[in-house]
Amino acid sequence: MGKGTSKAKTRKSVAKRFKVTGTGKILRRKQGKRHLLRAKNRKRKRNLGKVTLVSSANLKAVRANMPFA
Repeated sequence: MGKGTSKAKTRKSVAKRFKVTGTGKILRRKQGKRHLLRAKNRKRKRNLGKVTLVSSANLKAVRANMPFA
């Protein structure tokens, strides 16, 4: 590439974990549905399967790793 500024690259691990909606919001999967499922009731496991929005505290960090989203 030579001299100049570095090129922005997407962190592929972040791109696979998050989805950007048409309005620019970022969706994520909920944690806690991998193991120890016997201790969790049916309603809790069902709700853990749904997607949710990334909190405002983490939004800046996620966007920094997905510069083209």
